Amino acid sequence: MTKARGKRGKGHGGAHFVQLPEWVLVTPAWCSLSGNARALYIELKRRYKGSNNGSIRLSHRDAAELLNLHRNSVGRYYRELEDKGFIRMMEGHHLGPSGIGKTARWALDEYKTDTDGKPALKRFVQWRKY
Repeated sequence: MTKARGKRGKGHGGAHFVQLPEWVLVTPAWCSLSGNARALYIELKRRYKGSNNGSIRLSHRDAAELLNLHRNSVGRYYRELEDKGFIRMMEGHHLGPSGIGKTARWALDEYKTDTDGKPALKRFVQWRKY
Protein backbone atom coordinates (compact mmCIF):
# COMPACT_ATOMS: atom_id res chain seq x y z
CA MET A 1 0.00 0.00 0.00
CA THR A 2 1.37 3.41 -0.92
CA LYS A 3 1.64 6.20 1.54
CA ALA A 4 -0.56 9.25 0.92
CA ARG A 5 1.44 12.42 0.37
CA GLY A 6 0.36 15.83 1.48
CA LYS A 7 0.70 19.03 -0.49
CA ARG A 8 4.29 19.51 0.61
CA GLY A 9 5.40 15.87 0.40
CA LYS A 10 6.01 15.54 -3.31
CA GLY A 11 8.82 13.03 -2.99
CA HIS A 12 11.72 15.44 -3.25
CA GLY A 13 13.12 14.64 0.17
CA GLY A 14 12.56 18.18 1.42
CA ALA A 15 14.71 19.67 -1.36
CA HIS A 16 13.82 23.16 -2.54
CA PHE A 17 14.13 24.30 -6.13
CA VAL A 18 14.60 27.71 -7.73
CA GLN A 19 12.61 27.94 -10.92
CA LEU A 20 13.93 30.14 -13.72
CA PRO A 21 11.23 30.12 -16.42
CA GLU A 22 12.29 30.25 -20.06
CA TRP A 23 10.18 33.36 -20.72
CA VAL A 24 12.32 35.24 -18.16
CA LEU A 25 15.65 33.91 -19.47
CA VAL A 26 15.01 35.03 -23.06
CA THR A 27 14.25 38.67 -22.21
CA PRO A 28 16.80 41.27 -23.30
CA ALA A 29 17.02 42.41 -19.67
CA TRP A 30 18.14 38.96 -18.45
CA CYS A 31 20.58 38.56 -21.34
CA SER A 32 22.19 41.91 -20.46
CA LEU A 33 22.67 41.11 -16.74
CA SER A 34 26.16 40.49 -15.45
CA GLY A 35 26.94 37.07 -14.02
CA ASN A 36 27.06 38.42 -10.47
CA ALA A 37 23.67 40.11 -10.85
CA ARG A 38 22.20 36.82 -12.10
CA ALA A 39 23.69 34.99 -9.13
CA LEU A 40 22.26 37.60 -6.75
CA TYR A 41 18.82 37.22 -8.34
CA ILE A 42 18.97 33.47 -7.77
CA GLU A 43 19.91 34.02 -4.10
CA LEU A 44 17.00 36.44 -3.68
CA LYS A 45 14.67 33.99 -5.39
CA ARG A 46 15.85 31.22 -3.07
CA ARG A 47 14.31 33.23 -0.24
CA TYR A 48 10.93 33.49 -1.97
CA LYS A 49 8.63 30.96 -0.32
CA GLY A 50 5.43 31.56 -2.28
CA SER A 51 3.84 33.98 0.18
CA ASN A 52 6.58 36.39 1.21
CA ASN A 53 7.10 38.50 -1.90
CA GLY A 54 7.70 42.04 -0.72
CA SER A 55 9.31 40.78 2.48
CA ILE A 56 12.41 39.11 1.04
CA ARG A 57 15.50 40.07 3.00
CA LEU A 58 19.14 39.53 2.07
CA SER A 59 21.77 41.83 3.54
CA HIS A 60 24.75 43.01 1.55
CA ARG A 61 27.08 41.15 3.90
CA ASP A 62 25.19 37.87 3.55
CA ALA A 63 24.94 38.28 -0.22
CA ALA A 64 28.66 39.02 -0.45
CA GLU A 65 29.46 35.90 1.53
CA LEU A 66 27.14 33.73 -0.59
CA LEU A 67 28.51 35.12 -3.87
CA ASN A 68 32.14 35.22 -2.72
CA LEU A 69 32.37 38.97 -3.29
CA HIS A 70 33.43 41.96 -1.23
CA ARG A 71 30.47 43.48 0.64
CA ASN A 72 31.10 46.91 -0.90
CA SER A 73 30.57 45.56 -4.44
CA VAL A 74 27.17 43.90 -3.85
CA GLY A 75 25.21 47.17 -4.00
CA ARG A 76 26.12 47.52 -7.68
CA TYR A 77 24.34 44.24 -8.46
CA TYR A 78 21.26 45.18 -6.45
CA ARG A 79 21.09 48.42 -8.48
CA GLU A 80 21.54 46.50 -11.73
CA LEU A 81 18.62 44.20 -10.88
CA GLU A 82 16.53 47.16 -9.79
CA ASP A 83 17.33 49.25 -12.90
CA LYS A 84 16.42 46.39 -15.24
CA GLY A 85 13.14 45.71 -13.46
CA PHE A 86 13.76 42.35 -11.77
CA ILE A 87 13.42 43.53 -8.18
CA ARG A 88 12.08 46.54 -6.33
CA MET A 89 12.75 47.81 -2.84
CA MET A 90 9.70 47.75 -0.61
CA GLU A 91 11.45 49.21 2.43
CA GLY A 92 15.00 50.54 2.71
CA HIS A 93 17.51 49.49 5.31
CA HIS A 94 17.20 51.32 8.61
CA LEU A 95 17.81 51.12 12.32
CA GLY A 96 15.09 49.33 14.23
CA PRO A 97 13.54 50.67 17.43
CA SER A 98 16.19 49.00 19.56
CA GLY A 99 19.04 50.44 17.46
CA ILE A 100 19.71 47.16 15.65
CA GLY A 101 20.00 47.51 11.88
CA LYS A 102 17.30 46.10 9.61
CA THR A 103 18.11 45.10 6.06
CA ALA A 104 15.99 46.20 3.10
CA ARG A 105 12.85 44.31 2.06
CA TRP A 106 12.68 43.31 -1.60
CA ALA A 107 10.00 42.14 -4.03
CA LEU A 108 10.55 40.06 -7.15
CA ASP A 109 8.74 41.74 -10.05
CA GLU A 110 8.03 38.31 -11.53
CA TYR A 111 5.33 37.67 -8.87
CA LYS A 112 2.51 39.61 -7.24
CA THR A 113 3.44 41.21 -3.94
CA ASP A 114 1.92 39.59 -0.91
CA THR A 115 2.46 42.57 1.38
CA ASP A 116 0.27 45.01 -0.59
CA GLY A 117 -1.51 42.69 -3.05
CA LYS A 118 -0.28 44.46 -6.19
CA PRO A 119 -0.08 42.32 -9.35
CA ALA A 120 3.24 41.24 -10.83
CA LEU A 121 4.76 44.25 -12.60
CA LYS A 122 7.24 42.31 -14.79
CA ARG A 123 9.06 45.53 -15.64
CA PHE A 124 12.01 43.54 -16.99
CA VAL A 125 9.89 42.45 -19.99
CA GLN A 126 9.67 46.07 -21.24
CA TRP A 127 13.36 46.85 -20.59
CA ARG A 128 15.32 47.66 -23.73
CA LYS A 129 18.96 48.46 -24.25
CA TYR A 130 19.32 51.99 -25.63
